[in-house]
Amino acid sequence: MTQYFDDPELGAADGWVPIREVARITGVNPVTLRAWERRYGLIVPRRTAKGHRLYDDSHVQRIQSIVSWLNRGVAVSQVKQLLDARQSINLAEHNQWGGLHDEMMRAVGGLNERQLDDAFNRALALYPPRTLCRHLLLPLLLSLEQRWHSPFGADLERAVFQSWLRTKLGTRLYHANRQHHGAPLLLLNLCEQRFEPGLWLCAWLVSSAGCPVDLLEWPVPLNELPLAIERLAPRGILLYASQPLDSGYLKRQLPRLREPTGVPLVLAGPAASIHQAELRDLAGLSLAIDPLAALELMQASLLVDGAKGYLE
Repeated sequence: MTQYFDDPELGAADGWVPIREVARITGVNPVTLRAWERRYGLIVPRRTAKGHRLYDDSHVQRIQSIVSWLNRGVAVSQVKQLLDARQSINLAEHNQWGGLHDEMMRAVGGLNERQLDDAFNRALALYPPRTLCRHLLLPLLLSLEQRWHSPFGADLERAVFQSWLRTKLGTRLYHANRQHHGAPLLLLNLCEQRFEPGLWLCAWLVSSAGCPVDLLEWPVPLNELPLAIERLAPRGILLYASQPLDSGYLKRQLPRLREPTGVPLVLAGPAASIHQAELRDLAGLSLAIDPLAALELMQASLLVDGAKGYLE
């Protein structure tokens, strides 16, 4: 619901700024900001009694997130569902996590990998992976993405954090795979991103639930995956993508992965939301927007196929 200020100066004093200032900060011109509001409901500013728009820091962060999705190639009409899904991870609802979240943010900002690791280890000793993913890691990744909209220093912080996360989760996957038995879940990256945190979180959640995993971080052509299925005999395949894909190519290739084995398929990540309309009716394919939804889908489909005991 739109909120109104009787005094525009009062709004500015409380941290609310007019549209021209938001345009200066974000680089998005006022005409575009108004179109995003009217046509797509992407931004809901407050209004003065005279109808002037006012924005605060949360609006600026949302605009920067919109620009980030658009730069990835996502259509403006598809951005709202991606933003809303991510904002459902609301740290404010879980105040007990706020201090740990802030500590890890400071560690990333200080390039302090040891502090980052110590903070996470304390949480890991008390909470199961699913809880940590929902209340700590996913909100942390969202905060970092918003932080990294400012270019200076972003690449350096990203390199430190992603190196830590890959090492941390990779080590746990290695040791878990030596204890688990049976056919693995095969996880693959469909994008050219250097690192996909969501893919690693999917692998960690499934591995922590007792299922062996094979993770292929570098993109592999889908037409070569039948060879992997033949040699690895996976119990299921999880494909992860954070960017738009060639949906026509997917519709041609994905059915071939299920023939003749009928192996369960999950497409996870933002691409699942971006291509929901085109792929939701594809036989044998399930869609999951984030690692937690992917875990639930893999549990359900793998249990049907007789994997009971691995993912309970």
